[in-house]
Amino acid sequence: MNPEVVIIGLGYIGLPTSALIASHGTNVLGVDINQSVVDTINQGEIHIVEPDLDKIVSKAVSNGFFKASTKPTSANVYLIVVPTPFKGNHEPDISFVKAATKGIIPLLKKGDLYIIESTSPIGTTDKMQQLIFASRPELEGAIHIAYCPERVLPGNVMYELVENDRVIGGVDETSTQKVISFYKKYVKGELHATNARTAEMCKLVENSCRDVQIAFANELSLICDKADINVWELINLANKHPRVNILQPGCGVGGHCIAVDPYFIVSDYPIESKIIGTAREVNNYKSFWCAEKIQNEKLQFELKHGRKAKTALMGLAFKPNIDDLRESPAKYIAQKVLQNSNNEEHYIVEPNIDTHSVYKLTDYKEAIVKADIIVFLVAHKEFLSLNVSKNKIILDFCGV
Repeated sequence: MNPEVVIIGLGYIGLPTSALIASHGTNVLGVDINQSVVDTINQGEIHIVEPDLDKIVSKAVSNGFFKASTKPTSANVYLIVVPTPFKGNHEPDISFVKAATKGIIPLLKKGDLYIIESTSPIGTTDKMQQLIFASRPELEGAIHIAYCPERVLPGNVMYELVENDRVIGGVDETSTQKVISFYKKYVKGELHATNARTAEMCKLVENSCRDVQIAFANELSLICDKADINVWELINLANKHPRVNILQPGCGVGGHCIAVDPYFIVSDYPIESKIIGTAREVNNYKSFWCAEKIQNEKLQFELKHGRKAKTALMGLAFKPNIDDLRESPAKYIAQKVLQNSNNEEHYIVEPNIDTHSVYKLTDYKEAIVKADIIVFLVAHKEFLSLNVSKNKIILDFCGV
């Protein structure tokens, strides 16, 4: 297969993006450093949980439009969709973006498109442009470079990749328009032209805004707990106001975007980002508060009943109905509770994964029967219709 498009990174965004493009009859080579991921995809299977993705990947592979490899080959379009983790004190690490870029520099030719989709600090696209031209100065003015962040919701990715508007920022106007023409083949949403720095900031601002709004709801839940007020009822009533829309509190904030992206702004602009930085603190504190709440409930149970409580921790994913545990507050809470355990029995529940490298998982129906204390950390659909015995102690941190 001679690929038209090479996509580097076959994770929660790279794989669906590859499948979408390949489903339109475009030859796509997906690149990942994990041989197991590559082998799984080449068998027409997937390594993540995402509705409908398995069928689309299977069809694209069987039709010969999608193949995976550990090494890139020559193409006309290169998409960088690799992680951007932290280093040090929540400082963004663009080393994966840099490594992916270095890997394709020898392959680039006149007229190619180079697009970063990875969430990145402001100025990353400019840095990668400089990196490319430092090695291949003859490409200056000959290739088209742009930043186009994804803005999808896990669990609904295949729909949102097509329907959502996209922001496309080139390093120059020609690059912007060339990349818009590329995405037009696959995206029905409106494509908004800007420059690379604004597009990078736009991605960070979108998730920082969500983080601030969730922090308000989480802070409200702390206040309501102290004031003996049902926060769920309160928010429902407050949202009857025509200009009020308070989000739902949870046990913190997780995932590869909302819990991470605000730090990209705080790291570069620590003096100016007061609200954004405080929101991160509030949402991180909520997870610690939940863990402390569970510990206190266990101690009260032991004092009252003269034995140690059996506790079910319901959910590990960072949001309902997915298998993604990245930056999950529920996983952090489970870890804290088990660290403080004094030989109590715990049942860890996550219906969207079969096994975990650290936790022994228990079926959710079994857990609610055996446990004395049931802690809802994630509002998975399996939990919403559970018939829980009235003699159980329930801690509901997610509105189940």
